[in-house]
Amino acid sequence: MTATPVRNSTKALQAADARHHLHPFTDHAGLAAKGARVITRAEGVRLWDSEGHGMIDGMSGLWCVNVGYGRAELAEVAKQQLLELPYYNTFFQTTHPPVVALSEKLASIAPPGMDLVTYAGSGSEANDTIAKLVRYFWNLHGKPRKKTIISRNYAYHGVTMQAASMSGLTAMHPQFDLPLPGVVHVEAPYWYAHGGDLSPDEFGLKAARAVEKKILELGPENVGAFIGEPIQGAGGVIIPPATYWPEIMRICRQYDVLVIADEVICGFGRTGKWFGSQTFGIQPDFMTMAKGLTSGYIPMAGIMMGGRVAETFRTAGEEIVHGFTYSGHPVAAAVALRNLEIMEEEGLIEAAGGEIGDYFQASLRSALGDHRLVGEVRGVGMIAAMELVEHKPSHSYFDPKRGVGTQCRNHCFANGLVMRACRDVMVLAPPLSITKPEIDELVGLAADCIERTAVDLGR
Repeated sequence: MTATPVRNSTKALQAADARHHLHPFTDHAGLAAKGARVITRAEGVRLWDSEGHGMIDGMSGLWCVNVGYGRAELAEVAKQQLLELPYYNTFFQTTHPPVVALSEKLASIAPPGMDLVTYAGSGSEANDTIAKLVRYFWNLHGKPRKKTIISRNYAYHGVTMQAASMSGLTAMHPQFDLPLPGVVHVEAPYWYAHGGDLSPDEFGLKAARAVEKKILELGPENVGAFIGEPIQGAGGVIIPPATYWPEIMRICRQYDVLVIADEVICGFGRTGKWFGSQTFGIQPDFMTMAKGLTSGYIPMAGIMMGGRVAETFRTAGEEIVHGFTYSGHPVAAAVALRNLEIMEEEGLIEAAGGEIGDYFQASLRSALGDHRLVGEVRGVGMIAAMELVEHKPSHSYFDPKRGVGTQCRNHCFANGLVMRACRDVMVLAPPLSITKPEIDELVGLAADCIERTAVDLGR
């Protein structure tokens, strides 16, 4: 399928965009010099720009379009809900049918015991909310000092003041005088980059015990929670060794530290289960979700709670002074519910954890595992990464100033592929609805663009 170009409008759109639109994560001087990429339509796993050029979207937008683009039934659900009840809030003892149905559905697919949910508009808001709820929980339990949150290097939890503080991507901090007090960071379970002579299992234990060391350094009476993505997405698809999460759970339970699983990327099938917590055996007290909740068709996020946390808030006996205008928005809730039903009806979760996910992972390893520029191919389900390295035997990287990942990403855009660069780690997370022929096309393009990058580097 070929898109019709938006004739004579690309330059006008770019000029207006440069004048009036402040983009996220963008150098605007550089953008103004060349003009924004103007995306005008999408279908399945493909995007088209304003000049009619097509691309296969290997990143599901921003890790979110799990059911693929162009789902008419999601548009129809939104239309019907807009006509029936376009908006009402959930403040002051009020609810509506879509949010009740969605909450019930989420409780049925979440890890055991996770059965209470509140809503937000984005993953950033959800993680910001959890930081408040951690404080509130320990206040209700008479432990007002137990407030510090432990996060990890390379973590990404969002861009609000609190969520960016919990994030361990340090480039996010200096412009905004972050991190805020009350957040500390420890080693990530990034075996390829930092494992040294340790086996993955040995390193997994070492990285987990960095959390224990920090708890003891700060004093357990001062540590309220540990937050972690099951797989660290924007940090470079860091997949923890098998020993890591069980040891994290042991440590947090021993020292009475709440466990927050940030499922914003991993949730809704990305790892081959409904949630990454189910893939890695995490038993969280809190769980944040967004992105795949609606497949990105409309903004929505959720904060799930279980066990003693849920019971504490249910029985607090006082007004919980928190909420957003759009918490549990009826249109978003209706779209989210239908989105989850599509995943079930089409078996997308099972496919990601089985035939399609296996094919995706095997295809990447076959095409790129031995490539001279690729130190490691790793992945689970429908998320994967390729480390671009200068010297494979020693796991040594290129000088960051060379921008090798950015060079590769530019080749991708020029050749019809969206593949993200996290430093010099090339990342893929295509829609769960992708087919085997489309995987063949995606992997072929990825291999070609990595080869073009190698040639650029004289390799």
